[in-house]
Amino acid sequence: MSTAVKPKHIGRNISRIRELKGMKQEALAMAIGVTQQTVSNIEASENVEDEKLNQIANVLGVSVEAIKNFSEEAVFNIIGNTFQDQSAVYNCNCTFNPLDKVVELYERLVQAEKDKVEYLEKLLNGK
Repeated sequence: MSTAVKPKHIGRNISRIRELKGMKQEALAMAIGVTQQTVSNIEASENVEDEKLNQIANVLGVSVEAIKNFSEEAVFNIIGNTFQDQSAVYNCNCTFNPLDKVVELYERLVQAEKDKVEYLEKLLNGK
């Protein structure tokens, strides 16, 4: 039984990160100044030039190390731990009555109009 470690496939990692970010090959190609076919070839490559890898990392908003060490298992663990934590109770209720806020706003608007009318009456009576 062989315990040889399979080398990381950088192109596949780029592809997965790009897909997780919701970016198409065409958009990545335009951002790094190559054709879509070139991006396809990069994603099919096991290794990528350091200069291209830096450009791609900048466009994807991740570090070069993140691309080199990308692991789908880690992503699923993070998502699972973040969104499926049933032990915590989240309070999503309003801490105020929205209707009270509407009434308060209406009262302030009415008062502003009363103040305007009073000011205009003073101007008219003063002449």
